[in-house]
Amino acid sequence: MRSDDTIFAIASGHGRAAVCLIRISGPESRNLLERMTGGVPEPRRAVVRTLREPTTGDPLDQALVLWMPGPRSFTGENQAELHIHGGLATRAAVLRALSSIENCRPAEAGEFTRRAFLNGRMDLSQVEGIADIIDAETEAQRRQAMLQLGGRLGNAAEDWRESILRVLALLEASLDFSDEGDVPEDLEQDILRMIDGVQGEIGRALANRSGERLREGLTVVLAGPPNAGKSTLLNALARRDVAIVSPIAGTTRDVIEVHCDLGGLPVIVVDTAGLRESADLIEQEGVSRARARVQDADLVLWLVPPDGEGSAPPPARRLLKVGTKADIGGARLDCDVMIAAATGQGLPELISRLEAEAASLMGQGDAVITRERHRKALERAHECLVRARDMLASRGPLELAAEEARLSARAIGEITGRVDVEDVLDRLFSSFCIGK
Repeated sequence: MRSDDTIFAIASGHGRAAVCLIRISGPESRNLLERMTGGVPEPRRAVVRTLREPTTGDPLDQALVLWMPGPRSFTGENQAELHIHGGLATRAAVLRALSSIENCRPAEAGEFTRRAFLNGRMDLSQVEGIADIIDAETEAQRRQAMLQLGGRLGNAAEDWRESILRVLALLEASLDFSDEGDVPEDLEQDILRMIDGVQGEIGRALANRSGERLREGLTVVLAGPPNAGKSTLLNALARRDVAIVSPIAGTTRDVIEVHCDLGGLPVIVVDTAGLRESADLIEQEGVSRARARVQDADLVLWLVPPDGEGSAPPPARRLLKVGTKADIGGARLDCDVMIAAATGQGLPELISRLEAEAASLMGQGDAVITRERHRKALERAHECLVRARDMLASRGPLELAAEEARLSARAIGEITGRVDVEDVLDRLFSSFCIGK
């Protein structure tokens, strides 16, 4: 990607529409407007202009035109928007006209947002927030993505990084400038307290996994013996036939997933093969996959048929016992919920329990970490702080403690895309009057 090119792209949906939005960004944006509209409107004021072909002057369309000079634009560059009529021929003619202008080309995937990041208009976590807003399927996911775009993680990461840079500045001062009068004599206790503070905040963020669950969806696995009613329940929750229902044991051989919206929360319901011993090699593989999904599930619904007194649920992180076929077998005291999926009996209560479990596991969108990338970076930062603290507490080499602090700050900088060792020098010389 070349940032000296001017790029353009359709920012609205494809196909025939009432209005088509074309975004333009780059150094030729102003020249492009002058050649196609006869002038440049006031910044951030929409005006109606006739779009003309740059070389022949032939009219192309009546459009709404906006001019947004940088750096106060989404990308930080000069930007323009053309709101044209959404007919296919009109769209094609305008795009051809834009392509005919020198140094103006179609944008690559994500290039507008990439330029916004490179020009300092947003950090990496905010870029990921944009992607999450586009992919959001539930209200809770949308709210979390908005918090991400608003800088929730980026601001927290920057605060942690600033704290670690202060620690590093003090360590560097203690190493190199201990004979200066402006440097306190015993910095190590202050440094330990500062490390404890930021280490505790990062540790609390790592302990909360609700953000990742909310973004990816809570995994609920339907498990139980054959013919317990798993596929019937899956169809009932999905409100359509997604799994084959049959009285023959062992019908479900593979894992079937359905994405559901329960109370605004994303839930992935997984139907699995009935757990039993079998000589059928294909069914054995299905049972093996079922057991693996049960172990990894956030919540397991263990389905108990009327004749399932002897069936024991497998180990799981969280388990809810559901008695099935209540219209045939009646109530069971050893089950949390009784349902008859074929008739709908007990389903509202079960869905209510699922919504409560999902809300409990996902929280209210208050998590800072929403992606595995964030977690891995913070885990590295936390480990480095632990090692730095241990070295300081045991009176180990300050050089190694400083290096661990530097690695910790770098790991956190990866979250926002900000990794700059010059910040350490700036903070060091602004904190102490060294060399005056």
